[in-house]
Amino acid sequence: MSDYRRIIADGLWTNNQALVALLGLCPLLAVSSTLVNGLGLGLATTSVLVASNVTVSFIRNWVRQEVRLPVFVLVIASFVTAVELAMNAWFHDLYKILGIFIPLIVTNCTIVGRAEAFASRNPVPAAALDGLAMGLGFTLVLMVLGGLRELVGQGTLLSGLHLMFGENLRDFSFSLGSDYHGLILAILPPGAFFGLGLLIALKYVIDRKIEQRAARRNTETEAPSGTAAPAAEG
Repeated sequence: MSDYRRIIADGLWTNNQALVALLGLCPLLAVSSTLVNGLGLGLATTSVLVASNVTVSFIRNWVRQEVRLPVFVLVIASFVTAVELAMNAWFHDLYKILGIFIPLIVTNCTIVGRAEAFASRNPVPAAALDGLAMGLGFTLVLMVLGGLRELVGQGTLLSGLHLMFGENLRDFSFSLGSDYHGLILAILPPGAFFGLGLLIALKYVIDRKIEQRAARRNTETEAPSGTAAPAAEG
């Protein structure tokens, strides 16, 4: 159970692939102009991560070391094709917005890296949980970055929600009002770099605070040294 907790913590925070390993930055920076775009690509990436991790873990004892990477890429490409066809069929408008970045999931270093570093060395349940945790961590960063850029750049939040959840949510969005004209830099490529840099810096500050609090707690719980028990009289 402790191993599973560590896997979840690594994927969501400690070893977040977007904030720590800095993998998959091309789609992260290019697609995260809105929260919905980030959510769509994040869920697609998570689906591929889980499916490929499970498959790689299942076949790990039958794949020779000399051909493991081509086999892993073939597995990943197969699942990416399935996800691309599913998005084209059920979320066609979102599929057109995400464009080339859906098939480019094949080249996402996060997926190949987890297949090689974790799934090929661990049993299926752990590999599935690792793929889910890593994918959700990546998705959360996409959503937060996309939401920040959308809010600052356009003055809206959750616009385009109907692309994923139907026409009933077409008008469901938060707006800063018609008087807000937006900061165009936020939705341009430089805005993605600035936003990601702020998120990385925020994670660093939070980690430092957690470390300092843990160190202070350990110091307070330690027994004071150098105090000897009083000697008995006589």
